[in-house]
Amino acid sequence: MSAARGWWRGKSTPAKVETYTRWSFHFFAVIEVAALGLPVFGQVGPGLAGWLLAMVAGHAALCAVTASRALDWTRGRREQPVRLRWALGAASYGLVVATLVIQEYGPKGDGVATATGTVFGGVMIFGAGTAALGVRAPRRVSALVAGFAAGAGALSLLLGVPGPAALAATIAVLVGGAFLAFTSMFSVWLLDAVYELDAARETRARLAVAEERLRFGRDLHDVLGRNLAVIALKSELAVQLARRGRPEAVDQMTEVQRVAQESQREVRDVVRGYREADLGIELRGAQGVLKAAGIDCEMSGENRAAVLPGEVQSALGWVVREATTNVLRHGEAARCAVSLRMLEGRVVLTVENDGASGAPGRASGAADGGGGSGIAGLRERLAVVDGTLTAGAVGGDGFRLVAEVPLADVSGVTS
Repeated sequence: MSAARGWWRGKSTPAKVETYTRWSFHFFAVIEVAALGLPVFGQVGPGLAGWLLAMVAGHAALCAVTASRALDWTRGRREQPVRLRWALGAASYGLVVATLVIQEYGPKGDGVATATGTVFGGVMIFGAGTAALGVRAPRRVSALVAGFAAGAGALSLLLGVPGPAALAATIAVLVGGAFLAFTSMFSVWLLDAVYELDAARETRARLAVAEERLRFGRDLHDVLGRNLAVIALKSELAVQLARRGRPEAVDQMTEVQRVAQESQREVRDVVRGYREADLGIELRGAQGVLKAAGIDCEMSGENRAAVLPGEVQSALGWVVREATTNVLRHGEAARCAVSLRMLEGRVVLTVENDGASGAPGRASGAADGGGGSGIAGLRERLAVVDGTLTAGAVGGDGFRLVAEVPLADVSGVTS
């Protein structure tokens, strides 16, 4: 049981919906056998009942295979099962002819008429509903169902069934087939919508990561742009002075060396994340990004960020940034809560979200162990300010990340 539960939890939401849809269509085959094949044993003799059950079971199995192949086609994994649909249609009409022949020329009795009539209508209804899975255009689906209904009525008349009974069979197949066809089309549409929403979610996550890269690029540009321009100008000036034999060229090159060394230090600060960040801006940015991604974000205590020292804001700002990015990239969160509290001489930042079970092995909320951007990287940044980080699963599918940094003295702030 635990293995089955783990197998189910290991699937993404679209995969779960696809599995549910696929087995629903397989269950239709079970319903067909249970509703059409088994009742005949109480209506006709065991010999005839066995033959009817065998025909219904074969038709149900063909319906299950067709539904599976058609569903694969809708997902782009197979070619359109045209031959299989034609085979299903031929099998359906063949069973209809067989039931009509039994009704007209086989054993007489009310039970025989009831059994063959039930099999007649049911086979056509299930055949029309299943064949509709292999068609996308609604007009073609309508034409397919109408064709099954018209064929049922025409065969009934050709084999001597009275007009009113043939009309009733036509209407029954039309209504039942239309209902099953609509159910099939709606199920496929719902599955496509789930996959499209999942793809949109992945796109939003990639955009969030791209925004982080752009922000990093802007930081590097701010650091290097001005300094490189100064280096270029002073180098050119030093070249001109050297050509004229002026001793000031040495001073200019010394200044170039100083600017280059300063640039190296600033670049290292950017790469390592040691530049001071505004924690309040990071918190508001995280809330905006999460809400834009359709995740309900609860924020509390963000007004306390302004009184924190710059190095503490920088460390906690990275925690917020990385946690937000990983909530978007991993798991299937619908809710995320971020709180900033002051407790007994320390500041505590908590990021908690649900949907962590959707990504086995990489729980959402900064569980990514990539170099410098996962738990290890965040702990390194917090260690600079003597902070600690704990992270782990909570509840059934939740994930909680808690960062704590000791404070010497922060006045005017209460928890």
